[in-house]
Amino acid sequence: MKTLEIIGFKRANLGKAQTKELRNESYVPGVLYGGAEQVHFYAPAILFRDLVYSPEVYEVDLNIEGTHYRAILQDVQFHPVNEMLLHVDFLQLDESKEVKIEVPVKFVGNSPGVMAGGKLVTKLRKLKIKALPANLPDYVEVNISDLELGKSIKVSKIAKGDYEILTNSLAPVATVTIPRALKSAQAEEARGGKK
Repeated sequence: MKTLEIIGFKRANLGKAQTKELRNESYVPGVLYGGAEQVHFYAPAILFRDLVYSPEVYEVDLNIEGTHYRAILQDVQFHPVNEMLLHVDFLQLDESKEVKIEVPVKFVGNSPGVMAGGKLVTKLRKLKIKALPANLPDYVEVNISDLELGKSIKVSKIAKGDYEILTNSLAPVATVTIPRALKSAQAEEARGGKK
């Protein structure tokens, strides 16, 4: 799993006025939990760009006033109007405890349905998994080599790794749709064959 460092500072005052002042100075308040105690901190908003606005999953090296914590991003809150980053929650990683995280899907192989003129439609971009921190993957591979026209691949058909997939096993991950032009050509063939 890729690692990203975020440098932060401990927060002494946790009130609403201090939080608003931090946001006005382009800092983002956050909390780290899952360890012995919760750590309230703030960090420059620019440091979160690669972490929040990316489809990839990162392990975060939180450097709070010289103390390093291994963590993953658990939750993000945005302003409802201007999309400004308001708050971040991190979960401290413990090698002996399993964590739940959403991991992106990566398609491998060539679908015969796509080669026949169909369109690959992604239904799920991320899957929720549970694993020990050492077994957390960068992505979950989905093999689409057997995906025909009009068919879909479900979560239950994904090859398992050192993790448990928590997403509903009946949910489709990807579908190959039949384009209108191909449907009309098939309908013409069907009509032509009946005469």
